[in-house]
Amino acid sequence: MDNRKTVSVNVAAGSEPVVSVIVPVRQINAFIREALPLVLKNHDVQVEWICLPDSIDEISDDIKDDGDRVRIIPTGSVGPAQKRDIGARVARGAFLAFLDDDAYPSLSWLAAALPHFENESVAAVGGPGVTPPGDSFWQQASGWALASRLGSGGARHRYLALGRPKDIDDWPTMNLIVRARDFSAVGGFNCDYFPGEDTKLCLALVHHLGKRIVYEPRALVYHHRRDLFWGHFSQIGRYGEFRGHFVRALPKTSRRPIYFAPTILLLLVVTYPAIAIISPYIGKLVRSVLGVYVLLLGATAVEVTRATSSLRLGLAATGGVALTHLWYGTKFLVGLWRPPSSLALAGKKVNESS
Repeated sequence: MDNRKTVSVNVAAGSEPVVSVIVPVRQINAFIREALPLVLKNHDVQVEWICLPDSIDEISDDIKDDGDRVRIIPTGSVGPAQKRDIGARVARGAFLAFLDDDAYPSLSWLAAALPHFENESVAAVGGPGVTPPGDSFWQQASGWALASRLGSGGARHRYLALGRPKDIDDWPTMNLIVRARDFSAVGGFNCDYFPGEDTKLCLALVHHLGKRIVYEPRALVYHHRRDLFWGHFSQIGRYGEFRGHFVRALPKTSRRPIYFAPTILLLLVVTYPAIAIISPYIGKLVRSVLGVYVLLLGATAVEVTRATSSLRLGLAATGGVALTHLWYGTKFLVGLWRPPSSLALAGKKVNESS
């Protein structure tokens, strides 16, 4: 039985605006001020910007609700998924463009994404979230830890504009544009998870509704990173924990080898001393695997150094890759064993404190 609640979206024929840009935020911040003018200008289609802070008291004097292109909807202290559902219910656009509160679009964003929707089989378009060139050294290090080949493997196109358009079935809401009627058809996000609400939505669009999600590398936004190390690992830990839970809850898109690889690495590192004592032969094999990983870390340092012309940044990002894998692997194991109710509660606490 389908227990999803219906999220009603107002999409009258020929309605304006065409795109509703929905941004959940606890309170108006410097990132919002940076993004707003870039959302509203330099697009060939009519756009409305819907910002969803906790309360009216936190709305900045320099950002006003004009009831037309800028709309500010106080939501109370609820999580990003709930805020996005609220934004969708009041949106007037035929397409719902979800951005994080610390992201801003490139000038090619909508022009590159919207033509894909001419094909009725396409429910959503996702694009990369590239680290802004003006981010600090430690933010850049965090970005390259994610964007390097070893850091994210086949998922690095989430952080760099790579390759050509292709079909995908899981994409983060830092840059995801969804056809409004398809969003409504699957009940929206309708969940307490954070992170993870985007995985749930994409799974419904592709595997329940039978529609397509297209990756478009030119539809890029710039996404500010957390500082390496503390902010970065706090975020990565949440990703790992919820992905571990989704191995059980949403196995269709979460039981992929790439998600298990960091945990396998962690287990090899932790158990190697005991294995070497119990079985020198197996210990030698494990040592060889870890040796290959160290060589790949060296290749990562070269990769990032060449891309950035900074050896210091290459070394920092490489250290970030190794620690990211070990921390993600640890939290992935936690997510495998924690009950769903405790994960939803943990996500709610993160929402309230972020």
